[in-house]
Amino acid sequence: MIELFYVEDDPQIADTVKGYLEQKGIRVRICSTLEQARKTLETQIPSLVLLDWNMPDGAGDALCRWIRNRWKELPVIFLTVRGDTQDIVDGFQAGADDYVVKPFELEVLYSRIQALLRRSGNKEETYLSCNGIVMDRKRQVVTCHSEEVALSPSEYQLLLYLMQHKGRTVTREQILEQVWDLNGNYVNNNTLTVTVKRLRDKLHHPACLKTVRSVGYRMEDLI
Repeated sequence: MIELFYVEDDPQIADTVKGYLEQKGIRVRICSTLEQARKTLETQIPSLVLLDWNMPDGAGDALCRWIRNRWKELPVIFLTVRGDTQDIVDGFQAGADDYVVKPFELEVLYSRIQALLRRSGNKEETYLSCNGIVMDRKRQVVTCHSEEVALSPSEYQLLLYLMQHKGRTVTREQILEQVWDLNGNYVNNNTLTVTVKRLRDKLHHPACLKTVRSVGYRMEDLI
């Protein structure tokens, strides 16, 4: 499912947009401050960000630059009352992919979201995230609460497999087959145990990486 973060402090506008887009099958998460948006983005990467300019704790262009410095390809659309030519230019210079001026038609907004997602590709495949752990598959970079973590090839492949199956329990046998055996490297259960321990150590023992006793492991978002 497409998931969208909407950074908007007006609850009436936020609820209207959320209700309409969710009828179209897009899951919407509202952030009413820039700080809330930053904290949310540090734990989970959406398909797209809708961003208002005038927020109670600052200007939206600062958040747009913050996003662009971390996730080069995460789509961002400004949705704001500021419609002067210079505002629009500043929005694009801050890194936005599109700019929609209020008032707007919901149907037009939805169409522009769809068009941008078609152009930008599937960001769910590029960015995988779980409670502060983010994988950038294109750059093969892993961060934990915005700090880059150096992983060995086997640790990276293990985390990737767990992230790709987030929310599901994967057995030790499945991991051994998919992470090691497909690459022609036979290993035993002890190798997996050691690799999981090293991965946990490097990620500061994340609560979202769970051991399912006598079965395997599961990555899951924690509320």
